[in-house]
Amino acid sequence: MNKIYVLGMGPGHKDYILPITLKKINESEVLIGGKRLLTDFQNCGKELIVIDSKLTKIIDYIKENKEHKKIALLLSGDTGFYSMLDYLKKHFKDEEMEAIPGISSYQYLMAKLNKSWHDFFIGSVHGRELDIIDVVKSNKKVILLTDFKKSPSYIASLLLKEGIKNKKMIVGENLSYVNERIICDIPENISKMKKLGLSVVVIEDDE
Repeated sequence: MNKIYVLGMGPGHKDYILPITLKKINESEVLIGGKRLLTDFQNCGKELIVIDSKLTKIIDYIKENKEHKKIALLLSGDTGFYSMLDYLKKHFKDEEMEAIPGISSYQYLMAKLNKSWHDFFIGSVHGRELDIIDVVKSNKKVILLTDFKKSPSYIASLLLKEGIKNKKMIVGENLSYVNERIICDIPENISKMKKLGLSVVVIEDDE
């Protein structure tokens, strides 16, 4: 029986993909993933399928082809941290899948900052609801994955609106890519940076 490989692709740049993940990609005939993740494999002679909003079509394709094609799903970051893995588990048994972890964007950022992260609250507002103010009030150290709607500037504006003071923010944008930016500043200044893309945000006491 062919395994369905669920592969963590790291923060983005190919240098941060684990060797075993590249091995499984080389062994696969079909690669399914976001457009950005598939870019590096355009000329590798494999069938490429872009994940869009029609996830049921992806599931149907895998069910119809998994017995005679070697299929790998390429997921950004780590397979166990706010990924598609839970959705896949609703449709496939554990013995049908093999998940391989990747380096998450927050791990990458914290390493760049020379910080450990075991005592941080780690969460996501990337397409998800989270009471950001409650989280910040309840935790001295917070890491959040953001999206374009709940951007770093949006989060900074929330903190200011709620009168939360003595905090600093670190924003990691385009992590691992050549246009990577890591910004450390106070919420007042971050709130004015409206054009920040997908980012990881660290919020902690300004000591």
